[in-house]
Amino acid sequence: MTAEAGCRRCPRLAAFLDRVRADYPDYFAAPVPAFGDPDPRLLIVGLAPGMHGANRSGRPFTGDYAGILLYKALFALGVSSAPRSESADDGLRLYGVRITNAVKCLPPQNKPTTDEIKRCNPFLVEELARLAPSCNLLALGLIAHQAVLRGYGLPLSRYRFAHGAVHRLPDGRRLFDSYHCSRYNTQTKRLTESSFMAVLGAALEGRECG
Repeated sequence: MTAEAGCRRCPRLAAFLDRVRADYPDYFAAPVPAFGDPDPRLLIVGLAPGMHGANRSGRPFTGDYAGILLYKALFALGVSSAPRSESADDGLRLYGVRITNAVKCLPPQNKPTTDEIKRCNPFLVEELARLAPSCNLLALGLIAHQAVLRGYGLPLSRYRFAHGAVHRLPDGRRLFDSYHCSRYNTQTKRLTESSFMAVLGAALEGRECG
């Protein structure tokens, strides 16, 4: 059982999950644990479970649109056993990569509040503490970026989010930033497959982007 299992720290999220569980009794509808290699060289941090994706399947980025580009890219870079993540029992494996979210529970309209992000942050802190010192981080979007900084107790204003930015953290790790691989970002071409692959490849290798 993961540390966040059964958590009800956020009244709004807990009540929302109760309703979702009643409407979709076959959905996971609970805090979604991290997935992947237990000893990774890269931890990918997303935003939160999607209603019919991770909230349904119980695995990050599994079964929703945002996972299409992510798992395709991981497979192309040789760190996933398959290019698609369809269900938690599909046998997919990650090599040297682990995926988690800044917020473990499904938020209404995919928008957690600042207080909810802060209440969930201790779980991310625990995940960071278990990583090897050489493990780098990839934040998908601003909220994930800020969640990592909060986990380190760092001022948000000192480390600006930007696609392709690389930040040196106090413990020597590097924090890489990418736009989130959401439907909106990919369909509007704010994030392209090539620009995402460039940042993901650099994060896996621990080098500067570009």
